[in-house]
Amino acid sequence: MKDEPERPRLSRPARVAEEIKDWIVQEHFSAGDRLPSEPDLIERFGMAKGTIREAMRILEAQGLVKSRTGPGGGTFVHEVSKERARALLGNYFYFKDLTIKDIYQLRRVLEPELAASLAGTLSDDVLEQLREIVGEYSEPASTIDEEREQHVASLRFHALLAEQADNALLGFLIDFMVNMLSDLTVYRKLYEPPNVELWQRGAAFHLELIDALRLGDADTARLVMRDHMETAQKLMEGQEAEMQRRFITE
Repeated sequence: MKDEPERPRLSRPARVAEEIKDWIVQEHFSAGDRLPSEPDLIERFGMAKGTIREAMRILEAQGLVKSRTGPGGGTFVHEVSKERARALLGNYFYFKDLTIKDIYQLRRVLEPELAASLAGTLSDDVLEQLREIVGEYSEPASTIDEEREQHVASLRFHALLAEQADNALLGFLIDFMVNMLSDLTVYRKLYEPPNVELWQRGAAFHLELIDALRLGDADTARLVMRDHMETAQKLMEGQEAEMQRRFITE
């Protein structure tokens, strides 16, 4: 049996930051609650002032606490926003050179199950929002700029579905992948050249999916989303290959 790779040792402030984080959870602090004063933290964790201050700076950089000065100031528990979490995770993948295949490998597994779980649960307001998004690409684009905006709008359709997930982790993962794909599409110009088949089939799948969601037909919703992901992957990989060909010839 191979030895497990040794984990890098954390600095003392980083270890104390982890201890404070665990303590916050154990004591059932909520977002907005004030943490004890610095002298209290020094006494509670048995650490020097400099270590406690550095530990709090680490937690603030992670977005888990927030300091305010002036009357009523102090250090407060802070809930990390979805946008911040998405940005931090995105930074990790920034140099990973992800491909369309990498993203769709997960989308093909997760999004059909999300669609099935949402069948019959969406409000009329959400269903109408989905229809309005599809309306943004109801006709093929006439310019490259319109093509780009239609790609972004079609992914916003999936982001809206992710917002409705009862499972917060599932919703976040799908939302993250959708936003990453949107960014890849824009900065790699995967919307060039315009792909009429991608537009036509994508819009058709979305309309079919809305009907299944409205009727509460989980099996059809799962099947439509599965077919949509398989078709979209194939067509988007074609766009990616075209982008790489352009890059080589330029």
